[in-house]
Amino acid sequence: MTIRFDLRQVRAFLAVASTLHFKQAAETLCITQPALSRLIKGLEESIGAELFLRTTRQVELTMAGKLFMEECQQAITHLERATHLAQQAASGDIGHLSIAYNDFSINGVLPSILDTFKEKYPDISVDLVYMPSHTQHKALLDHEIDVGFLIGPLALDGIDTFRAALERIVVILPKRHRLAGRKQLSLKELADEKFILGTESGWSEFRHYIFTICMNAGFTPQVVQEASTSSGIFGLVAANMGVSLYSDCIKRFQRDDIAIVPLDRDDYSVETIAAWSCAYATPSSRLFQELLHDKLSGHDLG
Repeated sequence: MTIRFDLRQVRAFLAVASTLHFKQAAETLCITQPALSRLIKGLEESIGAELFLRTTRQVELTMAGKLFMEECQQAITHLERATHLAQQAASGDIGHLSIAYNDFSINGVLPSILDTFKEKYPDISVDLVYMPSHTQHKALLDHEIDVGFLIGPLALDGIDTFRAALERIVVILPKRHRLAGRKQLSLKELADEKFILGTESGWSEFRHYIFTICMNAGFTPQVVQEASTSSGIFGLVAANMGVSLYSDCIKRFQRDDIAIVPLDRDDYSVETIAAWSCAYATPSSRLFQELLHDKLSGHDLG
């Protein structure tokens, strides 16, 4: 069935239906009474049903008018909500945000950022997807994600970045390891140790950094075990299979079967960056970027 009436006619009908008085309804709508009568007549002709019983003394709704009024009230409510949601979406107050993360970000700075964002913008749905840093590079360029949290620095055309965290590298040791009680360690002291690192497929960026600083210290790490997750790395260390290097965000974990010892150089660190496309940014993404800058620039909103 093709609808041959418009929203103006529906609002006119509802004004009359609520007052059962053409003059009062016309004043409410700020139109003349003859103009209101024409709107109602046109609506009734379009529907093919009489909506009001009119006499010189009173106006009443017909049965068709009563049923039509109930449905129209619901329709207006839905339209008003649709308008409100559209306006929110245009300003970024509601929408969708796709965020990729790596192990360091989800175990470090990201949870606090997400908690603040969800509190400030509860109507924006957030999808989180685990993605190694090197995989995020292509996902950002292909606009498959709105924001990525990954190891920096990153220099890609069309991609903006913002430092989310800079964390020192620490040594993870079995609890009973001979070096576990030290206050700090040098890399050279680990030259003869067996290493546990993340897999190449998931940890290539961090592995490259670890190999670089170890070789600069005069040795190549002897990797005897690999794990795909942080918890896997920690478990293998706890099982006395070897030692590992990790970000000091590990201090957020509650484990009593491993020891954490800082390295003796502050410049041994891992940078976590947030990255997004310069050309492709949804309203929700822009709101997230603004909050990120405010929160991490010392203007904590949470």
